[in-house]
Amino acid sequence: MHQYHQDIPGTDGTVAHLTGYLIENSPEIEAERTRPAVIVVPGGGYEFTSDREADPIALSLLGQGYDAFVLRYSVKPAVYPAALLELARSVTIIRHRAHEWHINPDAIVIAGFSAGGHLCACLGTGTGNAELKNYGIDDDLAHPNGMMLGYPVITSGQYGHHDSFKALLGEQYANQALVKHLSLERNVTHDTSRTFIWHTVTDDLVPVQNSLLFVQACVEQGVPVEAHIYPHGGHGLSLGTTRTSWHGVGAVEPCVQSWMGLFTAWLGRSFPNR
Repeated sequence: MHQYHQDIPGTDGTVAHLTGYLIENSPEIEAERTRPAVIVVPGGGYEFTSDREADPIALSLLGQGYDAFVLRYSVKPAVYPAALLELARSVTIIRHRAHEWHINPDAIVIAGFSAGGHLCACLGTGTGNAELKNYGIDDDLAHPNGMMLGYPVITSGQYGHHDSFKALLGEQYANQALVKHLSLERNVTHDTSRTFIWHTVTDDLVPVQNSLLFVQACVEQGVPVEAHIYPHGGHGLSLGTTRTSWHGVGAVEPCVQSWMGLFTAWLGRSFPNR
């Protein structure tokens, strides 16, 4: 395994940081093996990027045989579309270097939590394609092949986590047409990336309706979707284990601990040529 680091430009001087954990092929096993790559996109309400939803997730995926990246994208006071451009450029870089890194260029998955889920779904639905083109980004090269959305911020409507949208948009939050446009359940089409999504019924910060609205839209548009709704647990659970707890006590929830195994099984079914 070797690590990769690169700064990714956004807008107006913003810079994200992309860290990769790349598996080195062994001639003894299979010298030309290719594998899916997963870009982990932490949450934090567009105000910070959570450590708990970054390296612990990437290293779990690495242990299951997947190349994994962590994107520390720009947050408040940076505003839309800075983080979107950074994620799009990250996908494009990985796709361009897929042969070098033994990655399947048709199996690049973005995995976002909370506000990071909103960022991923913004790219995966094509919501920001006009902005990508304005900055010279090929939206086809930047389009992910799949998404994992963990307790995602999706809607700006009745069940929206409005503080996330305020942090994402800054003064642009006064533009209600833009706020409505970034309510992502409205933007699902048949071209939306296939999706694995999970949430808890009792999420007290980002209501479960965010995921339900997205799942309903995927079903209506014929987008392959696998959803897991757990009966209890608060927001920001990450792996739901002591490894990703707050100071060893908070966010430990046994009932959600199955999601990583379910997700890697979904990866294996969705992108089988590992």
